[in-house]
Amino acid sequence: MKQPAFRLEPVLRLRRSQERAASLAAAQAAREATSAAQRAEDGAVALAGSAMPALSSSGAFVAAMVASRTAAADVSAARALAVSYAEQAEAVRAEWTAAAQRTKGLERLKERHVERLQLAADAAETRLVDDLVTRRHGGDTHDGEEETWTD
Repeated sequence: MKQPAFRLEPVLRLRRSQERAASLAAAQAAREATSAAQRAEDGAVALAGSAMPALSSSGAFVAAMVASRTAAADVSAARALAVSYAEQAEAVRAEWTAAAQRTKGLERLKERHVERLQLAADAAETRLVDDLVTRRHGGDTHDGEEETWTD
């Protein structure tokens, strides 16, 4: 006999695919955040390691200062971008968590469905065995009455 199908199976498959997509998006966002943080750190290390060259003129000094200020602005922008990517990664991770919770809820419903089917099958088997035992011992009674047990 075919067991009744879990009616929410298509929804569960959809939720699982949404969860997989969210996990991939979270992994991608985490990689991007890590990469942006690394680029910002590399820029900061490069800026800290740069030394002012020996300057022979005021024009060279101004050019070196402008280059240093531009590099500092680039590092600052890279750090801001890294923070933005980290915040985005956290938001995507929260979406993944929500998708996983929705999937888990449906999986629990399916587990209960399977348990109920198993309980119903066990009960039917028990009734069948009881019926067989009752029929087998049904011919031993006299005039429809049971004999009482005595020592």
